[in-house]
Amino acid sequence: MASSTAANLWVLLGLGIAGVLLAAKRLKRPARPDNGAFISRLELLPPPQPPPPQARHPLTDLCFAIADAFHVSSYITSFGSLEWAKTHDAATQTSLVVSNLVDGGAICVGKTVIDEMAYSIHGENKHFGTPTNPAASDRVPGGCSSGSAVAVAGGMVDFALGIDSIGGVRVPGGYCGILAFRPSHAVIPSSGVIPVAPSLDTIGWFARDPIVLRRVGHLLLKLSYTDIRLPRHFYIADDCFELSKIPARRLTQVVTKSVEKLYGRQVLSHVNIGNYLASRVPSLRNYSNGHNNGDSKFSSLRALSSAMQLLHKHEFRDQHNEWISSAKSSVDASIVGNLSDDGDLTTDIAQEARKEVRLALNTLLKDDGILVIPTALGCPPKINAKELSSTSYNAETLCLQSLSSMSGCCQVTVPAGEHDKCPISVSLIARHGGDRFLLDTTQAIYATIQEQVEMLAKSNASSKEAMNEEAAEAAKERGNNAFKEKQWQKAINLYTEAIKLNGKVATYYNNRAAAFLELASYRQAETDCTTAIDIDPKIVKAYLRRGTAREMLGYYKEAVDDFSHALVLEPMNKTAGIAINRLKKLFP
Repeated sequence: MASSTAANLWVLLGLGIAGVLLAAKRLKRPARPDNGAFISRLELLPPPQPPPPQARHPLTDLCFAIADAFHVSSYITSFGSLEWAKTHDAATQTSLVVSNLVDGGAICVGKTVIDEMAYSIHGENKHFGTPTNPAASDRVPGGCSSGSAVAVAGGMVDFALGIDSIGGVRVPGGYCGILAFRPSHAVIPSSGVIPVAPSLDTIGWFARDPIVLRRVGHLLLKLSYTDIRLPRHFYIADDCFELSKIPARRLTQVVTKSVEKLYGRQVLSHVNIGNYLASRVPSLRNYSNGHNNGDSKFSSLRALSSAMQLLHKHEFRDQHNEWISSAKSSVDASIVGNLSDDGDLTTDIAQEARKEVRLALNTLLKDDGILVIPTALGCPPKINAKELSSTSYNAETLCLQSLSSMSGCCQVTVPAGEHDKCPISVSLIARHGGDRFLLDTTQAIYATIQEQVEMLAKSNASSKEAMNEEAAEAAKERGNNAFKEKQWQKAINLYTEAIKLNGKVATYYNNRAAAFLELASYRQAETDCTTAIDIDPKIVKAYLRRGTAREMLGYYKEAVDDFSHALVLEPMNKTAGIAINRLKKLFP
Protein backbone atom coordinates (compact mmCIF):
# COMPACT_ATOMS: atom_id res chain seq x y z
CA MET A 1 0.00 0.00 0.00
CA ALA A 2 2.83 2.38 0.95
CA SER A 3 4.72 1.65 -2.26
CA SER A 4 1.54 2.31 -4.29
CA THR A 5 1.03 5.68 -2.57
CA ALA A 6 4.68 6.62 -3.21
CA ALA A 7 4.32 5.67 -6.87
CA ASN A 8 1.21 7.85 -7.17
CA LEU A 9 3.07 10.75 -5.60
CA TRP A 10 5.92 10.39 -8.10
CA VAL A 11 3.38 10.35 -10.97
CA LEU A 12 1.71 13.51 -9.64
CA LEU A 13 5.08 15.18 -9.18
CA GLY A 14 6.08 14.26 -12.73
CA LEU A 15 2.83 15.64 -14.12
CA GLY A 16 3.34 18.83 -12.12
CA ILE A 17 6.86 19.33 -13.48
CA ALA A 18 5.65 18.61 -17.00
CA GLY A 19 2.89 21.19 -16.55
CA VAL A 20 5.38 23.80 -15.35
CA LEU A 21 7.69 23.10 -18.28
CA LEU A 22 4.77 23.29 -20.73
CA ALA A 23 3.62 26.57 -19.22
CA ALA A 24 7.16 27.95 -19.42
CA LYS A 25 7.38 26.89 -23.04
CA ARG A 26 4.13 28.71 -23.80
CA LEU A 27 5.25 31.85 -21.99
CA LYS A 28 8.66 31.98 -23.66
CA ARG A 29 8.37 32.65 -27.38
CA PRO A 30 10.62 30.30 -29.33
CA ALA A 31 13.50 31.94 -31.17
CA ARG A 32 12.99 32.05 -34.92
CA PRO A 33 15.87 32.70 -37.34
CA ASP A 34 13.89 35.36 -39.25
CA ASN A 35 11.87 36.60 -36.24
CA GLY A 36 8.82 35.05 -37.91
CA ALA A 37 8.80 37.81 -40.53
CA PHE A 38 8.54 35.61 -43.64
CA ILE A 39 5.83 33.21 -44.74
CA SER A 40 7.73 32.16 -47.87
CA ARG A 41 11.10 32.69 -49.50
CA LEU A 42 11.49 33.39 -53.20
CA GLU A 43 13.96 35.07 -55.51
CA LEU A 44 13.14 37.57 -58.20
CA LEU A 45 16.34 38.68 -59.90
CA PRO A 46 16.87 41.96 -61.75
CA PRO A 47 17.85 42.12 -65.44
CA PRO A 48 21.54 42.42 -66.40
CA GLN A 49 23.17 45.79 -65.97
CA PRO A 50 23.15 48.00 -69.08
CA PRO A 51 26.51 48.33 -70.82
CA PRO A 52 28.64 51.45 -70.17
CA PRO A 53 28.40 54.37 -70.47
CA GLN A 54 24.79 53.86 -69.37
CA ALA A 55 24.13 54.18 -65.64
CA ARG A 56 23.67 51.11 -63.47
CA HIS A 57 20.20 50.22 -62.25
CA PRO A 58 19.18 52.69 -59.49
CA LEU A 59 18.50 50.01 -56.85
CA THR A 60 21.52 47.82 -57.59
CA ASP A 61 22.85 45.87 -54.56
CA LEU A 62 19.59 46.23 -52.59
CA CYS A 63 17.33 43.37 -51.57
CA PHE A 64 13.72 43.65 -50.43
CA ALA A 65 10.69 41.77 -49.17
CA ILE A 66 6.99 42.24 -49.86
CA ALA A 67 3.91 41.95 -47.67
CA ASP A 68 1.73 39.00 -48.63
CA ALA A 69 -0.92 41.14 -50.25
CA PHE A 70 1.27 41.65 -53.35
CA HIS A 71 0.87 39.14 -56.15
CA VAL A 72 3.87 37.28 -57.53
CA SER A 73 3.36 35.14 -60.59
CA SER A 74 3.03 31.40 -59.80
CA TYR A 75 2.69 32.07 -56.04
CA ILE A 76 -0.52 32.05 -54.00
CA THR A 77 -1.13 35.29 -52.14
CA SER A 78 -2.41 34.31 -48.67
CA PHE A 79 -3.62 37.77 -47.58
CA GLY A 80 -2.76 36.86 -44.00
CA SER A 81 -5.11 33.87 -43.94
CA LEU A 82 -4.55 30.16 -44.50
CA GLU A 83 -8.19 29.81 -45.54
CA TRP A 84 -7.73 32.52 -48.15
CA ALA A 85 -4.68 30.67 -49.49
CA LYS A 86 -6.69 27.44 -49.71
CA THR A 87 -9.52 29.04 -51.66
CA HIS A 88 -7.50 31.12 -54.16
CA ASP A 89 -5.32 30.14 -57.10
CA ALA A 90 -1.73 31.19 -57.70
CA ALA A 91 -1.29 34.62 -59.25
CA THR A 92 -0.81 34.79 -63.00
CA GLN A 93 0.98 38.15 -62.96
CA THR A 94 3.40 39.91 -60.63
CA SER A 95 2.34 43.17 -59.02
CA LEU A 96 3.46 46.16 -61.08
CA VAL A 97 5.21 47.81 -58.14
CA VAL A 98 7.22 44.65 -57.44
CA SER A 99 8.20 44.31 -61.10
CA ASN A 100 9.30 47.95 -61.19
CA LEU A 101 11.57 47.45 -58.17
CA VAL A 102 13.12 44.31 -59.63
CA ASP A 103 13.61 46.00 -63.00
CA GLY A 104 15.25 48.83 -61.05
CA GLY A 105 17.97 46.47 -59.84
CA ALA A 106 16.68 45.21 -56.47
CA ILE A 107 16.34 41.52 -55.58
CA CYS A 108 13.04 40.35 -54.05
CA VAL A 109 13.74 37.62 -51.49
CA GLY A 110 10.40 36.73 -49.95
CA LYS A 111 6.85 37.39 -48.76
CA THR A 112 6.15 38.62 -45.25
CA VAL A 113 3.41 38.19 -42.67
CA ILE A 114 0.52 40.64 -42.53
CA ASP A 115 -2.42 40.88 -40.14
CA GLU A 116 -5.31 38.68 -41.21
CA MET A 117 -6.78 40.25 -44.36
CA ALA A 118 -4.69 43.35 -43.57
CA TYR A 119 -7.47 44.52 -41.26
CA SER A 120 -5.71 45.41 -37.98
CA ILE A 121 -2.82 47.68 -36.95
CA HIS A 122 -1.32 45.54 -34.18
CA GLY A 123 0.65 42.86 -36.04
CA GLU A 124 -0.90 39.73 -34.53
CA ASN A 125 -1.81 36.80 -36.77
CA LYS A 126 -3.30 33.51 -35.58
CA HIS A 127 -2.50 31.75 -38.87
CA PHE A 128 1.21 32.52 -39.25
CA GLY A 129 2.13 33.71 -35.76
CA THR A 130 3.02 37.21 -34.62
CA PRO A 131 6.45 38.32 -35.91
CA THR A 132 8.92 39.15 -33.15
CA ASN A 133 9.66 42.86 -32.83
CA PRO A 134 13.50 43.07 -33.03
CA ALA A 135 13.50 46.33 -31.07
CA ALA A 136 11.30 45.05 -28.21
CA SER A 137 10.70 41.31 -28.26
CA ASP A 138 7.91 41.39 -25.66
CA ARG A 139 5.95 43.99 -27.65
CA VAL A 140 3.75 43.73 -30.74
CA PRO A 141 5.43 44.77 -34.01
CA GLY A 142 2.43 46.73 -35.27
CA GLY A 143 0.41 45.94 -38.37
CA CYS A 144 -0.89 45.28 -40.85
CA SER A 145 2.55 45.09 -42.53
CA SER A 146 4.22 43.54 -39.47
CA GLY A 147 6.49 41.07 -41.27
CA SER A 148 7.91 43.69 -43.62
CA ALA A 149 8.75 46.02 -40.73
CA VAL A 150 10.37 43.19 -38.77
CA ALA A 151 12.40 42.06 -41.80
CA VAL A 152 13.85 45.56 -42.16
CA ALA A 153 14.32 46.20 -38.44
CA GLY A 154 16.07 42.83 -38.11
CA GLY A 155 18.48 43.62 -40.93
CA MET A 156 17.22 40.81 -43.16
CA VAL A 157 16.51 43.13 -46.11
CA ASP A 158 17.41 46.69 -47.11
CA PHE A 159 13.79 47.72 -47.59
CA ALA A 160 10.35 46.16 -47.71
CA LEU A 161 6.91 46.90 -49.11
CA GLY A 162 3.72 47.09 -47.09
CA ILE A 163 0.17 48.31 -47.46
CA ASP A 164 -1.25 51.19 -45.47
CA SER A 165 -4.96 51.94 -45.24
CA ILE A 166 -5.36 53.10 -41.64
CA GLY A 167 -1.75 52.95 -40.44
CA GLY A 168 -0.52 49.61 -41.78
CA VAL A 169 2.96 50.94 -42.62
CA ARG A 170 3.30 53.94 -40.30
CA VAL A 171 2.45 52.09 -37.06
CA PRO A 172 4.82 49.09 -37.49
CA GLY A 173 7.55 51.50 -38.57
CA GLY A 174 7.14 53.38 -35.31
CA TYR A 175 6.86 50.23 -33.18
CA CYS A 176 9.96 48.63 -34.73
CA GLY A 177 12.08 51.80 -34.67
CA ILE A 178 12.62 52.24 -38.42
CA LEU A 179 11.69 54.66 -41.19
CA ALA A 180 8.33 54.10 -42.85
CA PHE A 181 6.85 56.05 -45.77
CA ARG A 182 3.19 56.32 -46.75
CA PRO A 183 3.07 58.11 -50.12
CA SER A 184 0.28 60.37 -51.29
CA HIS A 185 -2.89 58.47 -52.10
CA ALA A 186 -3.10 57.01 -55.62
CA VAL A 187 0.35 58.19 -56.77
CA ILE A 188 1.64 54.59 -57.01
CA PRO A 189 -0.46 52.14 -59.09
CA SER A 190 -1.94 49.35 -56.98
CA SER A 191 -2.49 46.78 -59.73
CA GLY A 192 -1.57 43.33 -58.52
CA VAL A 193 -2.23 44.19 -54.86
CA ILE A 194 -5.25 42.86 -52.97
CA PRO A 195 -7.38 45.90 -52.06
CA VAL A 196 -8.48 46.61 -48.49
CA ALA A 197 -10.30 49.94 -48.72
CA PRO A 198 -9.47 51.60 -52.05
CA SER A 199 -10.21 55.17 -50.91
CA LEU A 200 -7.60 54.77 -48.17
CA ASP A 201 -5.14 52.21 -49.56
CA THR A 202 -1.56 53.12 -50.34
CA ILE A 203 1.61 51.12 -51.05
CA GLY A 204 4.26 52.10 -48.52
CA TRP A 205 7.78 50.99 -47.71
CA PHE A 206 10.24 50.61 -44.83
CA ALA A 207 13.99 51.23 -44.57
CA ARG A 208 16.63 51.76 -41.89
CA ASP A 209 18.57 54.25 -44.01
CA PRO A 210 16.97 57.51 -45.26
CA ILE A 211 19.07 57.31 -48.43
CA VAL A 212 17.56 53.90 -49.24
CA LEU A 213 14.08 55.20 -48.37
CA ARG A 214 14.61 58.05 -50.83
CA ARG A 215 16.11 55.84 -53.58
CA VAL A 216 13.09 53.55 -53.46
CA GLY A 217 10.73 56.51 -53.47
CA HIS A 218 12.36 58.16 -56.44
CA LEU A 219 12.02 54.98 -58.49
CA LEU A 220 8.41 54.18 -57.50
CA LEU A 221 7.24 57.78 -57.82
CA LYS A 222 9.33 58.38 -60.95
CA LEU A 223 10.92 61.48 -59.45
CA SER A 224 13.95 63.46 -60.51
CA TYR A 225 16.74 64.47 -58.12
CA THR A 226 16.75 68.14 -59.12
CA ASP A 227 15.27 71.26 -57.53
CA ILE A 228 15.41 70.26 -53.86
CA ARG A 229 13.02 72.56 -52.01
CA LEU A 230 13.80 73.61 -48.45
CA PRO A 231 11.00 73.55 -45.87
CA ARG A 232 9.85 76.98 -44.73
CA HIS A 233 7.29 75.94 -42.11
CA PHE A 234 7.23 73.21 -39.44
CA TYR A 235 3.90 73.05 -37.61
CA ILE A 236 3.94 71.20 -34.27
CA ALA A 237 0.44 69.78 -33.74
CA ASP A 238 0.13 70.40 -30.01
CA ASP A 239 -3.25 68.68 -29.59
CA CYS A 240 -1.92 65.51 -31.25
CA PHE A 241 1.02 65.43 -28.85
CA GLU A 242 -1.42 65.84 -25.97
CA LEU A 243 -2.93 62.51 -27.06
CA SER A 244 0.43 60.82 -26.62
CA LYS A 245 1.15 58.66 -23.57
CA ILE A 246 4.76 59.90 -23.72
CA PRO A 247 5.59 63.39 -22.39
CA ALA A 248 5.13 65.77 -25.32
CA ARG A 249 8.44 67.54 -24.73
CA ARG A 250 10.29 64.20 -24.99
CA LEU A 251 8.96 63.81 -28.54
CA THR A 252 8.97 67.39 -29.78
CA GLN A 253 12.35 68.44 -28.39
CA VAL A 254 14.41 66.40 -30.85
CA VAL A 255 12.41 67.80 -33.77
CA THR A 256 12.44 71.44 -32.69
CA LYS A 257 16.16 71.43 -31.92
CA SER A 258 16.93 69.72 -35.23
CA VAL A 259 14.79 72.20 -37.16
CA GLU A 260 16.40 75.15 -35.35
CA LYS A 261 19.87 73.84 -36.17
CA LEU A 262 19.17 73.24 -39.87
CA TYR A 263 16.58 75.84 -40.83
CA GLY A 264 16.37 78.37 -38.02
CA ARG A 265 13.85 78.98 -35.25
CA GLN A 266 11.68 81.22 -37.44
CA VAL A 267 10.29 78.24 -39.41
CA LEU A 268 8.76 76.67 -36.28
CA SER A 269 5.20 77.30 -35.17
CA HIS A 270 2.46 75.50 -33.25
CA VAL A 271 -1.04 74.56 -34.34
CA ASN A 272 -4.13 72.95 -32.82
CA ILE A 273 -4.95 70.77 -35.78
CA GLY A 274 -8.31 69.71 -34.33
CA ASN A 275 -9.52 73.30 -34.10
CA TYR A 276 -8.14 74.02 -37.57
CA LEU A 277 -10.06 71.09 -39.07
CA ALA A 278 -13.24 72.02 -37.19
CA SER A 279 -13.24 75.38 -38.96
CA ARG A 280 -12.34 73.98 -42.38
CA VAL A 281 -14.13 70.61 -42.62
CA PRO A 282 -17.87 71.06 -42.09
CA SER A 283 -18.59 67.41 -42.94
CA LEU A 284 -17.02 66.35 -39.63
CA ARG A 285 -20.03 67.73 -37.76
CA ASN A 286 -21.93 64.65 -38.91
CA TYR A 287 -19.53 62.51 -36.83
CA SER A 288 -19.37 64.70 -33.71
CA ASN A 289 -21.62 62.36 -31.65
CA GLY A 290 -23.42 65.34 -30.16
CA HIS A 291 -20.28 67.36 -29.37
CA ASN A 292 -19.94 70.88 -30.67
CA ASN A 293 -16.50 72.26 -31.39
CA GLY A 294 -14.72 72.81 -28.09
CA ASP A 295 -17.04 70.60 -26.00
CA SER A 296 -14.81 67.59 -26.52
CA LYS A 297 -11.05 67.99 -26.33
CA PHE A 298 -10.32 66.05 -29.49
CA SER A 299 -13.78 66.06 -31.09
CA SER A 300 -12.58 66.99 -34.60
CA LEU A 301 -9.86 64.36 -34.65
CA ARG A 302 -12.24 61.76 -33.27
CA ALA A 303 -14.84 62.74 -35.85
CA LEU A 304 -12.23 62.36 -38.58
CA SER A 305 -11.26 58.97 -37.17
CA SER A 306 -14.91 57.89 -37.09
CA ALA A 307 -15.34 58.87 -40.73
CA MET A 308 -12.19 56.94 -41.63
CA GLN A 309 -13.31 53.83 -39.76
CA LEU A 310 -16.71 53.93 -41.45
CA LEU A 311 -15.10 54.25 -44.87
CA HIS A 312 -12.60 51.49 -44.07
CA LYS A 313 -15.33 49.12 -42.91
CA HIS A 314 -17.73 49.76 -45.79
CA GLU A 315 -15.11 49.48 -48.52
CA PHE A 316 -13.52 46.40 -46.95
CA ARG A 317 -16.97 44.81 -46.76
CA ASP A 318 -17.69 45.67 -50.39
CA GLN A 319 -14.41 44.03 -51.42
CA HIS A 320 -14.48 40.89 -49.31
CA ASN A 321 -17.87 40.26 -47.68
CA GLU A 322 -18.83 37.55 -50.15
CA TRP A 323 -15.70 35.53 -49.39
CA ILE A 324 -15.98 36.18 -45.64
CA SER A 325 -19.54 34.86 -45.66
CA SER A 326 -18.38 31.65 -47.29
CA ALA A 327 -15.46 31.21 -44.87
CA LYS A 328 -16.90 32.89 -41.78
CA SER A 329 -15.85 30.19 -39.33
CA SER A 330 -12.21 30.63 -40.35
CA VAL A 331 -12.12 34.44 -40.16
CA ASP A 332 -11.17 36.16 -36.91
CA ALA A 333 -14.29 37.00 -34.91
CA SER A 334 -13.15 40.60 -34.43
CA ILE A 335 -13.17 41.13 -38.21
CA VAL A 336 -16.60 39.54 -38.64
CA GLY A 337 -17.99 41.53 -35.72
CA ASN A 338 -16.70 44.84 -37.07
CA LEU A 339 -18.49 44.34 -40.38
CA SER A 340 -21.98 44.54 -38.91
CA ASP A 341 -24.49 46.79 -40.68
CA ASP A 342 -24.56 50.49 -39.73
CA GLY A 343 -28.19 51.01 -40.59
CA ASP A 344 -28.68 54.26 -42.50
CA LEU A 345 -25.04 55.40 -42.39
CA THR A 346 -23.41 55.68 -45.81
CA THR A 347 -19.95 56.63 -47.02
CA ASP A 348 -21.11 59.71 -48.96
CA ILE A 349 -20.36 62.12 -46.10
CA ALA A 350 -17.04 60.36 -45.37
CA GLN A 351 -16.02 60.85 -48.99
CA GLU A 352 -16.95 64.50 -48.74
CA ALA A 353 -14.85 64.75 -45.58
CA ARG A 354 -11.89 63.29 -47.51
CA LYS A 355 -12.06 66.07 -50.08
CA GLU A 356 -12.43 68.78 -47.43
CA VAL A 357 -9.58 67.47 -45.26
CA ARG A 358 -7.22 67.25 -48.23
CA LEU A 359 -8.04 70.83 -49.21
CA ALA A 360 -7.61 72.00 -45.60
CA LEU A 361 -4.20 70.37 -45.11
CA ASN A 362 -2.96 71.38 -48.56
CA THR A 363 -3.96 74.95 -47.74
CA LEU A 364 -2.09 74.83 -44.43
CA LEU A 365 1.06 73.13 -45.68
CA LYS A 366 1.28 74.50 -49.22
CA ASP A 367 4.42 73.40 -51.08
CA ASP A 368 6.94 73.95 -48.29
CA GLY A 369 5.23 73.06 -44.99
CA ILE A 370 5.59 70.05 -42.70
CA LEU A 371 3.08 68.99 -40.03
CA VAL A 372 4.70 67.19 -37.06
CA ILE A 373 2.67 64.66 -35.07
CA PRO A 374 3.40 61.56 -32.95
CA THR A 375 3.18 58.37 -35.01
CA ALA A 376 1.36 56.38 -32.35
CA LEU A 377 0.04 56.84 -28.82
CA GLY A 378 3.30 55.72 -27.25
CA CYS A 379 5.38 52.60 -26.80
CA PRO A 380 4.21 49.47 -28.62
CA PRO A 381 1.80 47.51 -26.38
CA LYS A 382 2.97 44.26 -24.86
CA ILE A 383 1.89 41.05 -26.56
CA ASN A 384 -1.63 40.13 -25.37
CA ALA A 385 -1.93 43.46 -23.54
CA LYS A 386 -5.41 44.73 -22.75
CA GLU A 387 -4.81 47.87 -24.88
CA LEU A 388 -4.96 45.74 -28.02
CA SER A 389 -8.65 45.08 -27.47
CA SER A 390 -9.44 48.45 -25.89
CA THR A 391 -11.94 50.44 -27.95
CA SER A 392 -10.76 53.78 -26.55
CA TYR A 393 -7.07 52.98 -27.06
CA ASN A 394 -7.63 51.94 -30.67
CA ALA A 395 -9.85 54.96 -31.33
CA GLU A 396 -7.17 57.36 -30.08
CA THR A 397 -4.48 55.58 -32.08
CA LEU A 398 -6.61 55.90 -35.21
CA CYS A 399 -7.10 59.63 -34.55
CA LEU A 400 -3.41 60.07 -35.36
CA GLN A 401 -3.61 57.83 -38.44
CA SER A 402 -6.71 59.52 -39.82
CA LEU A 403 -4.97 62.76 -40.83
CA SER A 404 -3.01 61.18 -43.70
CA SER A 405 -5.42 58.35 -44.43
CA MET A 406 -8.36 60.72 -44.97
CA SER A 407 -6.48 63.58 -46.62
CA GLY A 408 -4.32 61.35 -48.81
CA CYS A 409 -1.28 63.39 -47.77
CA CYS A 410 2.14 61.74 -47.62
CA GLN A 411 3.63 60.87 -44.23
CA VAL A 412 6.95 59.52 -42.97
CA THR A 413 7.64 57.82 -39.64
CA VAL A 414 11.00 58.87 -38.19
CA PRO A 415 12.62 57.05 -35.21
CA ALA A 416 13.09 59.37 -32.22
CA GLY A 417 14.96 57.20 -29.73
CA GLU A 418 13.54 55.14 -26.89
CA HIS A 419 11.20 55.46 -23.95
CA ASP A 420 11.08 52.69 -21.32
CA LYS A 421 13.46 50.71 -23.57
CA CYS A 422 10.97 50.76 -26.45
CA PRO A 423 11.18 52.59 -29.80
CA ILE A 424 9.28 55.85 -30.17
CA SER A 425 8.88 58.02 -33.24
CA VAL A 426 7.46 61.18 -34.73
CA SER A 427 5.79 61.62 -38.09
CA LEU A 428 6.23 64.34 -40.70
CA ILE A 429 3.32 65.06 -43.05
CA ALA A 430 3.47 67.02 -46.32
CA ARG A 431 0.66 68.00 -48.68
CA HIS A 432 -0.81 65.55 -51.16
CA GLY A 433 1.69 65.31 -54.00
CA GLY A 434 4.57 66.59 -51.87
CA ASP A 435 6.31 63.20 -51.77
CA ARG A 436 9.66 64.27 -53.20
CA PHE A 437 9.73 67.27 -50.86
CA LEU A 438 9.04 65.01 -47.87
CA LEU A 439 11.62 62.38 -48.90
CA ASP A 440 14.27 65.07 -49.43
CA THR A 441 13.45 66.74 -46.10
CA THR A 442 13.59 63.39 -44.30
CA GLN A 443 17.04 62.64 -45.69
CA ALA A 444 18.24 66.13 -44.79
CA ILE A 445 16.97 66.12 -41.20
CA TYR A 446 17.35 62.44 -40.24
CA ALA A 447 20.98 62.52 -39.05
CA THR A 448 20.39 65.66 -37.01
CA ILE A 449 17.35 64.12 -35.32
CA GLN A 450 19.43 61.07 -34.37
CA GLU A 451 22.16 63.36 -33.01
CA GLN A 452 19.58 65.18 -30.90
CA VAL A 453 18.20 61.84 -29.68
CA GLU A 454 21.69 60.84 -28.54
CA MET A 455 22.33 64.21 -26.89
CA LEU A 456 18.99 64.06 -25.08
CA ALA A 457 19.74 60.54 -23.85
CA LYS A 458 23.13 61.67 -22.52
CA SER A 459 21.57 64.74 -20.94
CA ASN A 460 18.90 62.65 -19.23
CA ALA A 461 21.52 60.16 -18.08
CA SER A 462 23.70 62.99 -16.73
CA SER A 463 20.74 64.55 -14.97
CA LYS A 464 19.76 61.24 -13.41
CA GLU A 465 23.37 60.56 -12.42
CA ALA A 466 23.61 63.97 -10.74
CA MET A 467 20.39 63.34 -8.82
CA ASN A 468 21.66 59.93 -7.74
CA GLU A 469 24.97 61.42 -6.58
CA GLU A 470 23.16 64.02 -4.51
CA ALA A 471 20.86 61.41 -2.97
CA ALA A 472 23.84 59.12 -2.27
CA GLU A 473 25.67 61.89 -0.38
CA ALA A 474 22.54 62.55 1.69
CA ALA A 475 22.28 58.83 2.53
CA LYS A 476 25.97 58.76 3.52
CA GLU A 477 25.51 61.73 5.88
CA ARG A 478 22.54 60.03 7.52
CA GLY A 479 24.69 56.92 7.81
CA ASN A 480 27.45 58.96 9.53
CA ASN A 481 24.94 60.31 12.04
CA ALA A 482 23.66 56.81 12.76
CA PHE A 483 27.27 55.62 13.21
CA LYS A 484 27.97 58.42 15.74
CA GLU A 485 24.88 57.30 17.67
CA LYS A 486 26.23 53.72 17.60
CA GLN A 487 23.28 52.51 15.52
CA TRP A 488 25.50 50.18 13.54
CA GLN A 489 22.87 48.30 11.52
CA LYS A 490 21.06 51.50 10.60
CA ALA A 491 24.37 52.96 9.45
CA ILE A 492 25.04 49.88 7.31
CA ASN A 493 21.59 50.19 5.69
CA LEU A 494 22.15 53.86 4.88
CA TYR A 495 25.64 53.28 3.47
CA THR A 496 24.18 50.46 1.37
CA GLU A 497 21.57 52.89 0.03
CA ALA A 498 24.33 55.31 -0.91
CA ILE A 499 26.25 52.54 -2.70
CA LYS A 500 23.16 51.54 -4.71
CA LEU A 501 22.73 55.13 -5.84
CA ASN A 502 26.40 55.64 -6.65
CA GLY A 503 28.73 52.67 -6.43
CA LYS A 504 31.84 54.56 -7.52
CA VAL A 505 32.71 56.28 -4.23
CA ALA A 506 35.33 54.54 -2.05
CA THR A 507 34.21 56.36 1.12
CA TYR A 508 30.79 54.67 1.09
CA TYR A 509 32.38 51.19 1.17
CA ASN A 510 35.02 52.28 3.68
CA ASN A 511 32.39 53.71 6.05
CA ARG A 512 30.24 50.62 5.77
CA ALA A 513 33.31 48.51 6.58
CA ALA A 514 33.73 50.50 9.82
CA ALA A 515 30.14 49.65 10.81
CA PHE A 516 30.67 45.98 9.91
CA LEU A 517 33.75 45.94 12.18
CA GLU A 518 31.64 47.21 15.07
CA LEU A 519 29.27 44.27 14.54
CA ALA A 520 32.21 41.84 14.23
CA SER A 521 31.23 41.12 10.61
CA TYR A 522 34.86 40.79 9.56
CA ARG A 523 34.34 39.12 6.19
CA GLN A 524 31.98 41.85 5.01
CA ALA A 525 34.38 44.50 6.33
CA GLU A 526 37.31 42.94 4.46
CA THR A 527 35.28 42.81 1.21
CA ASP A 528 34.16 46.43 1.50
CA CYS A 529 37.71 47.63 2.20
CA THR A 530 39.00 45.74 -0.82
CA THR A 531 36.37 47.43 -3.03
CA ALA A 532 37.27 50.83 -1.56
CA ILE A 533 40.98 50.23 -2.27
CA ASP A 534 40.20 49.15 -5.84
CA ILE A 535 38.40 52.47 -6.36
CA ASP A 536 40.99 54.58 -4.50
CA PRO A 537 44.37 52.85 -3.84
CA LYS A 538 45.46 55.73 -1.59
CA ILE A 539 42.65 55.49 0.97
CA VAL A 540 44.62 54.89 4.20
CA LYS A 541 41.64 54.08 6.44
CA ALA A 542 40.61 51.23 4.15
CA TYR A 543 44.04 49.56 4.61
CA LEU A 544 43.79 50.05 8.38
CA ARG A 545 40.28 48.59 8.56
CA ARG A 546 41.09 45.70 6.25
CA GLY A 547 44.20 45.00 8.31
CA THR A 548 42.03 44.90 11.45
CA ALA A 549 39.49 42.61 9.80
CA ARG A 550 42.22 40.24 8.57
CA GLU A 551 43.88 40.20 11.98
CA MET A 552 40.57 39.15 13.57
CA LEU A 553 40.14 36.49 10.87
CA GLY A 554 43.63 35.12 11.60
CA TYR A 555 45.29 36.31 8.39
CA TYR A 556 48.24 37.86 10.24
CA LYS A 557 50.71 38.15 7.36
CA GLU A 558 48.08 39.85 5.16
CA ALA A 559 47.17 42.13 8.07
CA VAL A 560 50.83 43.21 8.46
CA ASP A 561 50.95 43.91 4.71
CA ASP A 562 47.89 46.17 4.98
CA PHE A 563 49.22 48.09 8.00
CA SER A 564 52.59 48.44 6.26
CA HIS A 565 50.94 49.82 3.15
CA ALA A 566 49.06 52.36 5.28
CA LEU A 567 52.38 53.37 6.83
CA VAL A 568 53.95 53.87 3.41
CA LEU A 569 51.08 56.15 2.42
CA GLU A 570 51.10 57.95 5.76
CA PRO A 571 54.51 57.47 7.51
CA MET A 572 53.42 59.18 10.75
CA ASN A 573 50.28 57.04 11.17
CA LYS A 574 50.47 55.79 14.78
CA THR A 575 47.66 53.22 14.41
CA ALA A 576 49.51 51.42 11.63
CA GLY A 577 52.85 51.52 13.51
CA ILE A 578 51.35 50.17 16.75
CA ALA A 579 49.52 47.38 14.87
CA ILE A 580 52.69 46.27 13.05
CA ASN A 581 54.73 46.18 16.27
CA ARG A 582 52.01 44.25 18.07
CA LEU A 583 51.69 41.64 15.32
CA LYS A 584 55.47 41.20 14.97
CA LYS A 585 55.83 40.58 18.71
CA LEU A 586 52.99 38.06 18.71
CA PHE A 587 54.05 36.40 15.46
CA PRO A 588 57.78 37.05 14.94
